[in-house]
Amino acid sequence: MKGGSKYQPLQTFLQGSDRTQVTLTFDEIEAVMGIPLPASARTQRAWWSNRSKGALQAAAWMGAGYLVKELDLAREQVTFHKPPEVYKVRRVDDVVQWNGELIRALRLHMGLTQSAMARELGVRQQTVSEWEKGVYVPTKASAKYLTLVAEKANFKYEES
Repeated sequence: MKGGSKYQPLQTFLQGSDRTQVTLTFDEIEAVMGIPLPASARTQRAWWSNRSKGALQAAAWMGAGYLVKELDLAREQVTFHKPPEVYKVRRVDDVVQWNGELIRALRLHMGLTQSAMARELGVRQQTVSEWEKGVYVPTKASAKYLTLVAEKANFKYEES
């Protein structure tokens, strides 16, 4: 098989899309690939995680420049999203204002789960989750640390 991965047809399909967001049913993905998805794809959210190591399926959509944005296991549907190359940020008193979308984008850029991101930042996983959902915003100290982590990870952003 081309590229050695059974998920290469999915990557090729996504690379051919000019849309920033692509929603496919599991049946449509199977039609593109020409083979059935593993049973775990239909039952385990983790199968669809955007991880950069050890997951051939994630390598396919990430290799095409997409990330899984939404997953509906009940409807057997997944939405892939192509993140912008450069994110727009606001600064207040020279501190980047980190919102949920920006924090999630940084985490996905780094290929981390919420738990791994929490460890990286020295906070609880629930804190990362609440930031991403917009329940809370990071403190000024956390915002400064997020900025340092983002710069170290080559996360591209500019002031809007």
